Amino acid sequence: MEILQAVPMSPVTEQVGWLAEIDRAINAAFAPVTDVFSTIVFYPITIGEISFPFVVAWLIAAGVIFTIYFGFIQFRGLKVSWDVVRGKFSSKDDPGEVPHFQALTSALSGTVGLGNIAGVGAAMALGGPGATFWMICAGLLGMATKFAECTLGVKYREVHEDGTVSGGPFRYLLVAYGRFGSVVAKIFTGIFAVAILLFGAAGGNMFQANQTFAQVQNVTGGADGFLGSAGAALIFGIILAVLVGLVIIGGIKSIGATTSRLVPAMAAVYITACLVVILANLPNVPAAFGAIIDGAFSPEGVAGGVLGVMIVGFQRAAFSNEAGLGSAPIAHSAVKTRRPVSEGFVAMFEPFVDTVIICTMTALAIIIAGAPSLQAGIDQVQAGEGAPDGVILTSDAFATVIPWFPVVLAIAVVLFAFSTLITWFYYGLKAWEFLFGRSRLSDNIFRGIYLFFTIAGCVLTFSEVIAFADAALFVCGFVNLLGVYMLLPVIKREMKEYLADRKSGKLHLLGAEPSGSTAARPQV
Repeated sequence: MEILQAVPMSPVTEQVGWLAEIDRAINAAFAPVTDVFSTIVFYPITIGEISFPFVVAWLIAAGVIFTIYFGFIQFRGLKVSWDVVRGKFSSKDDPGEVPHFQALTSALSGTVGLGNIAGVGAAMALGGPGATFWMICAGLLGMATKFAECTLGVKYREVHEDGTVSGGPFRYLLVAYGRFGSVVAKIFTGIFAVAILLFGAAGGNMFQANQTFAQVQNVTGGADGFLGSAGAALIFGIILAVLVGLVIIGGIKSIGATTSRLVPAMAAVYITACLVVILANLPNVPAAFGAIIDGAFSPEGVAGGVLGVMIVGFQRAAFSNEAGLGSAPIAHSAVKTRRPVSEGFVAMFEPFVDTVIICTMTALAIIIAGAPSLQAGIDQVQAGEGAPDGVILTSDAFATVIPWFPVVLAIAVVLFAFSTLITWFYYGLKAWEFLFGRSRLSDNIFRGIYLFFTIAGCVLTFSEVIAFADAALFVCGFVNLLGVYMLLPVIKREMKEYLADRKSGKLHLLGAEPSGSTAARPQV
């Protein structure tokens, strides 16, 4: 995903009459609330001349602490992760709804998006090439955070009689905060659920629908093309909502089946485009890596020295892979497994793919291509004129080799956005069920609300509403990580038992459960 204020809503059409009035009225009503709320959530910490949101330090600190506490599990556990993703220790009789690979792609589809394209471009302008190094470091730290929170997402899940699953923070936060009483536990878990629901409807839905239409409109002639009218935007929104509806009606099984095909396809398209740019500029690759290392440790860095460049890279990675926000454990909790920590190992691949691979490939392509807009963007930042549009920087870099890249970019954005739309429906649905209960009627009401906002995203901006929802999402980071801290000993015990069973060969007995482990309980 991406912090959405960094990627402005596009003026998809010239709004007419009542549409424009509704948009203005809603934005005007939300503006003062959004300003206050965003100031609190993104409270700035200032060191020297560098300012950054406290939430960034909170998320990165968790990655460092978890990395140390679990003994650098993201490095020594990669082989285990690969074995689990391939289904080496799985059985078709394991409780849950989707295989490990589908749980992974479902969660990845919610994080891989416009931030990997526009966000990285903005980071290059703000922090120069050196920001790439710190993005990679933050991505590696985020792997430990995903390991912890997704293990808990499965550990405390509930498998219903019909085989469906409810898990993630909606379950483990009740346990974590339960030591302070049931009322406190319900209040904090309720805050988390409301924040996820708000972001799901606005940020994960309206924003993605808006960007999808904007990109398609741009490559079909812009405002003068056949998608230039408000009526065309409405029809596009309805078609998009129908496509989303066809996937989400089947729940996580349908979402998992779709993302298991969509995520690899969209990653292949985008990474291939990156490789074309890199290979076309192969002689420049060593110099690019040199610029990344030099820029990361140069006291004269673009963003104010080593600290400034480090913060830019960490911030971009933290906002991109969502490690610690508690969203991914919702998808991972539906996995078919008897051993909760097995999905923690799978979840480690998320920041690795999202940040270490895709964000880094984007950064390399921008640096190596050396399009004039990159230096212009850096000059713009140094002049105090704000960050440039990251999409333009990325697009210009690719256009140096692929003149028709705007079409590839449009395809990538549409695929990224569609996958985000269907995954955030599931996250929002689980929040809805926690707040209003599970029933066919209740679930269908939420489906209708979600699809309505999908259509609305194509014809309205509601920029202040989306900015408010964006800030709400990061409230989840505070609530979620506090809960994870309280349950760290549980995760470590699960990890040690699992690794011991793998070493002894017990995991090769498909479906085997550890003796004396809480993983043998029905909810696991």
